[in-house]
Amino acid sequence: RQYFVNADDTVPEKVVVQKNSPRGVHFRRAGPRQRVYFEPEDVKACIVTCGGLCPGLNTVIRELVCGLSHMYNVNDVFGIQNGYKGFYSSNYLPMTPKSVNDIHKRGGTVLGSSRGGHDTHKIVDNIQDRGINQVYIIGGDGTQKGAYEIFKEIRRRGLKVAVAGIPKTIDNDIAVIDKSFGFDTAVEEAQRAIDAAHVEASSAENGIGLVKLMGRYSGFIAMYATLASRDVDCCLIPESPFYLEGEGGLFEYIERRLKENNHMVIVVAEGAGQDLIAKSIPVADQLDASGNKLLLDVGLWLTHKIKDHCKSKKMEMTIKYIDPTYMIRAIPSNASDNVYCTLLAHSAIHGAMAGYSFTVGMVNGRHAYIPFHRVTSTRNKVKITDRMWARLLSSTNQPSFLSKEDIMEAREAERLANRLPVPASSSEHTKKHSASVLSNG
Repeated sequence: RQYFVNADDTVPEKVVVQKNSPRGVHFRRAGPRQRVYFEPEDVKACIVTCGGLCPGLNTVIRELVCGLSHMYNVNDVFGIQNGYKGFYSSNYLPMTPKSVNDIHKRGGTVLGSSRGGHDTHKIVDNIQDRGINQVYIIGGDGTQKGAYEIFKEIRRRGLKVAVAGIPKTIDNDIAVIDKSFGFDTAVEEAQRAIDAAHVEASSAENGIGLVKLMGRYSGFIAMYATLASRDVDCCLIPESPFYLEGEGGLFEYIERRLKENNHMVIVVAEGAGQDLIAKSIPVADQLDASGNKLLLDVGLWLTHKIKDHCKSKKMEMTIKYIDPTYMIRAIPSNASDNVYCTLLAHSAIHGAMAGYSFTVGMVNGRHAYIPFHRVTSTRNKVKITDRMWARLLSSTNQPSFLSKEDIMEAREAERLANRLPVPASSSEHTKKHSASVLSNG
């Protein structure tokens, strides 16, 4: 009996609270139930991977297939090929523990993946026609939104189908959960690129190594890779605005660092500085198949800007630009991510067998079943008013590039998100800003 999770066990969203705080949001604790909804012989499960690649995808697929077979004796497990469109445009692929035995040693996904192709009615029609009653959907925030739409349509039709979402994003920007699988591997692999940039920079007079890492809206990979490296002199992320020229700007810092150290390493997340690029290169906004805005190459743009600045100052300089984006996401997961993928897959199986529909994830160190709307309504971002960002600034010794107004706005946004009271020491600016935010809804 001690193996089973009590049906009343919950996991709190926030563990650090004040003594007078309300109880707050709790989620169902993940794990095996003593009573399950589905009989193993009646289960027909399918697995689909959507969106970009990420280390650990094959491990999750393997553990879903093996877990269903070994823990619940489920024999009918199928793979949906090439993302959501595979539900209605290709044959299902039968999967057995033997067929997936060593796929965790390879990067990518054996099922194939794609962006877009989500047609809720076609997908649910296909699920209904084939008698599928468990759907495991592996993908990022856009994919989880799609999973939520599938769940709502299934509920509208009154079908007895469990939908289990397993969040996947290399950027670590899924809300609520502690981290997404593949993130540790991505940070570890990013180290290789930073090490190479440091070698190149330190081997040249006034050498600069510039590394672009993934992070469309959230700079977690860049921040953690910088903290782990200790060779980085400047880290630029989407959440922290920066400027190039003038006092306290990036160019001034580069000049000072090269005089002091004779070399420097800059790490930039792909979503950083997009507003600056847009001002200098006016282009129409374009979207990919998932609805994400197509980004301009900040690494290339920054390389040219630094070169032009040094040329105008008649300053000798060598810059090497490294973009390891696709190398990072295409590798197999490391040991810690493999363990995490296994736990996520097993938690998803236990929840689906109990008849729940949910997104699974680790919340404050405990695996939990999270309602779809909780992980799709917001995005996890680096808090520039948080201690982790302060640790990075003290590690790199870079300027914050922030005005007082930027900091006050960030604090106010965080306060509103957490519904905290206005501190007694808040300035008049904060109060005015707060009133304007509230009046605008």
